[in-house]
Amino acid sequence: MSSKFSKIGFVLAVAGSAVGLGNAWKFPTLVGQNGGSAFVLLYLILTLGVGFVIFLAELSIGKLSEKDPVNAYKNLAPSHKKAWSIAGFSIIGAIMIVSFYSVVIGWVVKYFIDSFGIWGFLEGSNSLFSFRNLTSDLALSEANFTHFLSEDILTQMLCFIFVFFFIFFVVSKGIKDGIEKLNVWMMPTLFILLVLLLIYAAFIHEGFVGALEFLFVPDFSKLSGDSVLIALGLAFFSLSLGVGTIITYSASLPDSTNFITSTLWIIFINILIGLMMGLIVFTFIFAYGGDPSASGPGLIFISLVTLFAKLGVVGNVLALAFFISLFFAGVTSAVSMIEPFTFYLINSFGMSRKKALVYIGIVVFILGTLCVLSSAKATSFTLFDKSFFDVLDFTSSNLIMPLSGICAAIFVGFVLKKEALIILFKPFMSGIYFEIWYIFLRFISPLAVVVVMINNFYPIEKMLAWF
Repeated sequence: MSSKFSKIGFVLAVAGSAVGLGNAWKFPTLVGQNGGSAFVLLYLILTLGVGFVIFLAELSIGKLSEKDPVNAYKNLAPSHKKAWSIAGFSIIGAIMIVSFYSVVIGWVVKYFIDSFGIWGFLEGSNSLFSFRNLTSDLALSEANFTHFLSEDILTQMLCFIFVFFFIFFVVSKGIKDGIEKLNVWMMPTLFILLVLLLIYAAFIHEGFVGALEFLFVPDFSKLSGDSVLIALGLAFFSLSLGVGTIITYSASLPDSTNFITSTLWIIFINILIGLMMGLIVFTFIFAYGGDPSASGPGLIFISLVTLFAKLGVVGNVLALAFFISLFFAGVTSAVSMIEPFTFYLINSFGMSRKKALVYIGIVVFILGTLCVLSSAKATSFTLFDKSFFDVLDFTSSNLIMPLSGICAAIFVGFVLKKEALIILFKPFMSGIYFEIWYIFLRFISPLAVVVVMINNFYPIEKMLAWF
């Protein structure tokens, strides 16, 4: 690579990749439904035992090769090079993710615009667009969101196109001037916005106390075998593993960087922002009678939007700050998904960065458009009885990501020479700590990912019921 991350740039870029829209609903909801701080503790243990271990495996591949994922496996493998290079094509999963993820970020853009509260004149009109004021009526809020997804293709497409051009513009500027600069600016701004929202939430005494209890008071009775599997899956997927991002970013990591402490900082930032978002969201939910059991986009685009609307002008300001925070979180993740395939095309075919992005952009635009059409009532584009959106999500999350993580663990644990790893890790982690990591990498972590993968297809509890 012609340019490398700074030390802080690497941490913020990978943290930006890990911190995504799921931090606003998936992480806090799972924490609340699975024992509060008991689940957080379980998640931390499994993150260090599975996510951290495979993260360092992917980092090792990128650092030793300084190549894109496909060429990294190919160059480092002592034999069967073409076969191992297939593992690097997990970068296809990243393209799938950024395609539907950009559509969801487009939803955030739409609600950010709605938060300005200047669209009252469009209500009930025959306007082509569905920009409108936030509503304090839960049923109407749900109807607006449903209408937006199922009938308003034009507004969805406009928001998706804006996000599409924004993220591709950032990646076109390269590692130093594009990706690092974006994250060095957006990640601290995201943190500041969340701190301000959290301070405001703290003054809503009843709701804030309820959110604290929901997220931090341990309830070990809620922990089950299923909780362990949920925490395992979250530990793996919350670190952007299995899509080539870590391999690609670590290829641009300065030699002097202590990648052990950098990884721990990344984990800490990811958890901290997830909990901060959870406190903010659930403070409003508990204070104004929302539904804490709601999950996914409904928690944000229906329940929370309704609560913001009840606060009048203050609610508009809070909504603006919240949705710009979500936009920052989403964009930093989306950008990280494009770079691996870009780096591959540059390395393998000698393309310029901009030419590579044109090819990738065509694919992402087509897939993203199909995702928009798949939710629209008029088109309802589906495959295998699933919306095209869900097909991309399922294929990337349940197939490509775990398989890629398993390949990385096997490759580093059994194919790469241990001596090369000892030399790489020696300045930062050696002796008994290295040996513990190596044992986990070879035998424990990949088995854990296999269990999660099986559970995604057929819940383990159903299997156990046979006995």
